[in-house]
Amino acid sequence: MSRLKGFTEQSRCYEGSVRTVFRRGQGPGVVIVHEIPGLTPEAAQLGRTVADCGYTVLMPHLFGEPGRPFGARYVGRELARACINKEFRVLSRRRKSPVTDWIRSLCRDTHAELGGPGVGVIGMCLTGNFALGLLADPVVMAPILSQPSLPLSISGAHSAALQLTASELAEVQRRTQQEGIKVLGLRFTGDLMCPGSRFQALREALGDGFEGIEISSAPGNPHGIPLLAHAVLTRDLVDEAGHPTREARDRVLSFLDERLKPTAQEGSPSS
Repeated sequence: MSRLKGFTEQSRCYEGSVRTVFRRGQGPGVVIVHEIPGLTPEAAQLGRTVADCGYTVLMPHLFGEPGRPFGARYVGRELARACINKEFRVLSRRRKSPVTDWIRSLCRDTHAELGGPGVGVIGMCLTGNFALGLLADPVVMAPILSQPSLPLSISGAHSAALQLTASELAEVQRRTQQEGIKVLGLRFTGDLMCPGSRFQALREALGDGFEGIEISSAPGNPHGIPLLAHAVLTRDLVDEAGHPTREARDRVLSFLDERLKPTAQEGSPSS
């Protein structure tokens, strides 16, 4: 029985290690890589929302306890574990986290099974930059970076870093320039874990290939968004018409449609 309601739970083997993946839906593949502290109820709801829009959602389990609610002590524990886990390079400015290798394998397997133009990847917080690095693989067609927080912002150089090797950055730039691939990024303006300098670095590196959505969390903002808001698509999402986080979530869904369902887009009344 699955630990996430509405998902099937699968085991996948990668280089001798067994990994757990939660799956839901039908249609083009979208890999959603959860944030600290784990596959919370809010992360699962994001998966359901995407799947119910006509996608096969795969959510790999990286850390934490599937289904456990958000909590301050839970966050602190899982963040500390990630910082000492060799699969995550939380301070590296130009080297990828090794865990992205098996996520890349998951993306390739998903595309081989489901076909279509490619797969979408949504990374969040500690995994936000993973979606950018995975764009160096040709099967990834819709990379979404929600509050990308690595490397941790312990210096100005770290705050503006993208955690890509030189060769990965070159391939990402080539794909955005020559193939017309777009990268979507989301953040709150007051988020110290995902500072504005990181989005500026993305704009400088990718030019028109980067679409950045920055939601005001400044004191006195009209929607009452707290200064410490961080998780655009999960914990800090306000699912109400007209709210900027709802609009950001809706843009994620339309971005996936544009990249992964081009035929449907061309045939729609608004096209």
